[in-house]
Amino acid sequence: MPQSPRLALLASPADRAQEAEAALVASHDWVPLEEADIVVVLGGDGFMLQTLHHMLDTGRVIPAYGLNLGTVGFLMNRHKATRPIAERVAKARGVDVAPLWMEAVTHGGEKYSSWAINEVSLLRETRQTAKLEVSVNGKVRMPELSCDGVLVATPAGSTAYNLSANGPILPLGSAMLALTPISPFRPRRWRGAILPESCEILFRSLEAKKRPVSVVADQKEVRDVSEVRVSAARNHRLTLLFDKGKSLDERIFAEQFLV
Repeated sequence: MPQSPRLALLASPADRAQEAEAALVASHDWVPLEEADIVVVLGGDGFMLQTLHHMLDTGRVIPAYGLNLGTVGFLMNRHKATRPIAERVAKARGVDVAPLWMEAVTHGGEKYSSWAINEVSLLRETRQTAKLEVSVNGKVRMPELSCDGVLVATPAGSTAYNLSANGPILPLGSAMLALTPISPFRPRRWRGAILPESCEILFRSLEAKKRPVSVVADQKEVRDVSEVRVSAARNHRLTLLFDKGKSLDERIFAEQFLV
């Protein structure tokens, strides 16, 4: 008889998540995260992203099953249910998500790197419009993009900031990335591009000192960047678990028909 997976329980500091954790503690024989096969995450999408980032940073990635105690809960499952948590996790279906890897260089020469599960976004820091050169796979595709910013989104993140910036929704199995401008000024009619996830995208800040630009990888920000390189980390895929019929790909599909 196969052994049941060992479960760890993580809760955000928010009151609702802490209350839910107290109610769940006695319902299962939990183990520390370091010993677990699956982690149950209590909170919202932000806390789920923090948990996924922690696993990527520590190099120990296990499937994550989220229970929504936040607001939107796009990456989470419904909290209230009659079935025991172990049964829900056992019957859940996994969805693989490839994160982004971002490498940035400031105009002072400092180097930074970070993961992003949703998107990497470049944003102007002042009232001055940002001016960016955009290259894909070593070839300059746009010598000068004048804008408030630009972002690269994964399929999992395509319904977040990317959608608010009028970017395309990408199905999970598409193996594509969305390259989306934020309030483009020149070229005014450019609405972005859909690229294979095998692409490497390089942004160079033009007039970096006069028009400072920051980069944000999910929740990590680096200011005054001169160059940002973004690629999909296809060898570091994450697994999110969802109740049957509530998968992430179904939610992404449904978003395309909301009015």
